[in-house]
Amino acid sequence: MSNWRATGLPVFDYLIAPWPKYFEVGEIIVNLIGYMPLGFIVVSALSRGWTRKRKVAVTVLCAVLLSFCVETIQNFLPTRVSSNVDLAANTFGAFLGALAGVWWGQVIFAPGRGLAYWRERFIADDGLTGDIALILIILWVFVQLTPDQLLFAWGELRRLLDIAPPLPFEPGRLIVFETAQTASMMLAVGLFARCTLRASGPKLIVGLLVLGMSARLIGSASFFVPSSPLAWLTPGVQYGFFTGVALLFIALRLPRVAQHALAGASLLMASLLINMMPESPYFLRSISGGPVIIRRANYPNFYALCRLVAAIWPFAALAYLSALGLWRGERLESGHTTIN
Repeated sequence: MSNWRATGLPVFDYLIAPWPKYFEVGEIIVNLIGYMPLGFIVVSALSRGWTRKRKVAVTVLCAVLLSFCVETIQNFLPTRVSSNVDLAANTFGAFLGALAGVWWGQVIFAPGRGLAYWRERFIADDGLTGDIALILIILWVFVQLTPDQLLFAWGELRRLLDIAPPLPFEPGRLIVFETAQTASMMLAVGLFARCTLRASGPKLIVGLLVLGMSARLIGSASFFVPSSPLAWLTPGVQYGFFTGVALLFIALRLPRVAQHALAGASLLMASLLINMMPESPYFLRSISGGPVIIRRANYPNFYALCRLVAAIWPFAALAYLSALGLWRGERLESGHTTIN
């Protein structure tokens, strides 16, 4: 979001540009695949009374307008180029997604079926409250794709604001900080998930943690050269992981109110620790000849988005838990059924 500039060229000339002399098939495929979920979701959200042709047409029109705006804005970005090929690939991807959506969208999203059935069965709160919880959980999995951060190392505002580490580096101190931060955030995520679920068993929480670690493995294997799927598994992270498992096992046997409070306290503790942690000279980006992050295609933008979401996620989750506690307290006072 810096160095925006006007090139002086006509803004819409890219629409009539000839086929580019140099292009990457992978880029075209990424642009196509990227809009398929959009087409699938939008067509599924439209009125059931509409014909399939009308749904597909409206969905593709929405995708064209979105892609047109994005490509046009790229005229002013120093690292991007507006492309009619990208616009065409986005449109075709949305069209394919819309075709799939008219056939299978209702099966997945219809009330009492598919994802809606799963949500009603497992998510404790209905309406917007439950939706926000799901969005936060999905974003939690998303930020695991950042390969050059410690496991569950979120809430780091220091790097975002360009603030120097408050403590000097010492190997023992770094391991202690990594252990405490990883254990705190692992406990926070497990209890956050518990506060949003109906079931009291640990299966879904374990599944969520496994999904998050799988995303981290995928991110490290995909975005490092050479591939380093376990580069984030430092000694401090290992100690913190097993400590977090033990603490979470104990905390899941506490009353719901205590779990709610402990989740918020753990989020605050983990965010404090990550911002006080000394800078590690062994960090991946400073290792000469070690794995480096891929710097091609759209990955820098994806990486920056992941880092931003990771920085604000604990505070968004804490705000949600606070609002949820107030809302559930009001329900209890008004005589509504409690949530087990």
